[in-house]
Amino acid sequence: MTGNNINVRIARMHKVDGNNRVKAFVDMNIADLVVVKGLRVVDGPKGLFVAMPQQKGKDKKWYDTIRCLSRDVRFAISQQILDVYQGKDS
Repeated sequence: MTGNNINVRIARMHKVDGNNRVKAFVDMNIADLVVVKGLRVVDGPKGLFVAMPQQKGKDKKWYDTIRCLSRDVRFAISQQILDVYQGKDS
């Protein structure tokens, strides 16, 4: 559960083998009503973080297609995904 008691769970996680920055692709199920596809676990300069799905604009820059309106919700979603990735949660 995250945010305002919204049920969020990991629908699918595909871990990527090798020495890539992207470590996993994740699909997230929200309240058994919506599936968000294309979240990524990324190994950045400050450690692992969760990147939201992105789309390339006409200006060749990348833009998030999903945005959390609350920092608390974003943190809770990221923490849940990282916990599953690291084997701390099922």
